[in-house]
Amino acid sequence: MIRSLIQLVISIFSSDRVFYFNMVRILGFLPGKQCLYEIAFIHKSASTTLKNGQVINNERLEYLGDAILDAVIADYLYTRFPDKNEGFLTQLRAKLVKRKMLNKLAVNLGIAPLLVSRTNADQSKINLLGNAFEALIGAIYLDKGYVRTKRYVIKKVFNKYVDLEKLSIKESDFKSRIIEWAQKNKQEISFVSIENPNEGSNIIHYTAKLILEEKEMGKGSGHSKKEAEQKAAEQALSNIDQ
Repeated sequence: MIRSLIQLVISIFSSDRVFYFNMVRILGFLPGKQCLYEIAFIHKSASTTLKNGQVINNERLEYLGDAILDAVIADYLYTRFPDKNEGFLTQLRAKLVKRKMLNKLAVNLGIAPLLVSRTNADQSKINLLGNAFEALIGAIYLDKGYVRTKRYVIKKVFNKYVDLEKLSIKESDFKSRIIEWAQKNKQEISFVSIENPNEGSNIIHYTAKLILEEKEMGKGSGHSKKEAEQKAAEQALSNIDQ
């Protein structure tokens, strides 16, 4: 407690106090290693090179945060939906870590003003916010550990900005959705499906590819042609969203 108060007093008289108080607002707790959070918002386009040759940007934290976020979400969904199967949990996790969702969460948290970048395209800047959010998760993990990071993601992020129940029952007919998207955008799509019989057994697996304007946009496999095409359509939708 005393250490936290000392940190707070120091921050008041620090040139970085605006950043510090922004972090307190975003996190809901006092950051310990402030330099980690500063790095979390430095895009590679604004990298700084130290005298020893070390390049400073948020790519490494983004890599770490991506892995930690995956673990936190898997852990949380496993407990939250004890009666759901692996397929349901995987699909729901995929919705939570989509680039579009991460960008939205970053905006809601107020990360945008803290981002340091030299990119010009507006869409690129929007995607950088999701990357910065992942880097922030990496910074929290290194600063406070897994348990505190999980608590932050669930209580301060998901519980405030994600309607998990609504998201869990959202339309999952990916094939219909991709066909609807193609019609709306006047694009031609087709599915190419093949049987893959297993040697020495009567089990047949299917592999499906979704072709958009002569380019493969999604691929999936399953025990039925329908399942394989649904997975191919899901991957294609994910690629289009990004």
